[in-house]
Amino acid sequence: MMKTLFYIAMFLVLTGMVACKQKTDQQASATLKEVKTVGVDEFEKLIADTQHYMLVDVRTKEEFDEGHLKGAIQRDVKSRTFRVDFQRDYPTKKTIAVYCRSGFRSKTAANILAGVGYDVVNLRGGYQAWTEAGKETEQ
Repeated sequence: MMKTLFYIAMFLVLTGMVACKQKTDQQASATLKEVKTVGVDEFEKLIADTQHYMLVDVRTKEEFDEGHLKGAIQRDVKSRTFRVDFQRDYPTKKTIAVYCRSGFRSKTAANILAGVGYDVVNLRGGYQAWTEAGKETEQ
């Protein structure tokens, strides 16, 4: 009898733990926004809408100063305070359009920002793809 009660109690505890874990996973996935990665032409069309998109270069200041997309702001994704600074300085009202040199760092930045609630679009191929397509840049 005691053994049966013990097994029933263990079953209920384990069932409750599994149910809580599933709920936590669902809540986490509900808050994580999906990152959209697009090519140069689509990215160009999106960032032309400055009312709804904010253009962010996530390379270093030195790379940014060598050349960047017109109208971009610079925020180094490798900075220890990237996420905190970004959240402090920029509300989530606009979709964030990110790019880097080749697309690797911007994918990292996009995932960080999507993880805290931003809508994010990433430039496939980064600054290299943009310049290879002959698109406008500035220094």
